Amino acid sequence: MLTVLLRLRMSSADAHYGGNLVDGARILALFGDAATELLIRNDGDEGLFRAYDQVDFLAPVHAGDYLEVTATLVSAGNTSRKMSFECHKVIEAEPSVSPSAARVLSEKVLVASASGTCVVPKALQRF
Repeated sequence: MLTVLLRLRMSSADAHYGGNLVDGARILALFGDAATELLIRNDGDEGLFRAYDQVDFLAPVHAGDYLEVTATLVSAGNTSRKMSFECHKVIEAEPSVSPSAARVLSEKVLVASASGTCVVPKALQRF
């Protein structure tokens, strides 16, 4: 089973709503980035995201939070690739303490999960 991991910090540019809240579309974009890397590692091509089967947003994400995003290849057909995704918060901003305060969470917080299908046309598969 192939899995890729992305870790990054949400910046103030990622905040979309009051209270520096990051919108769910940003998390979906990260799932897309992880899917792209997974397809490159598996097929040697970026492929195309076809559809999400399920998406759940479970906890808020704010500017300054650090996230870990994973994409796991669940199954592979002739051209389709089924994947599962998870996004965990691992560091949380603490703006009430100071503008630059943050803390490492003792346990990761699952903020979003999803499953979906990507496609890599047969002619573009290199591995």
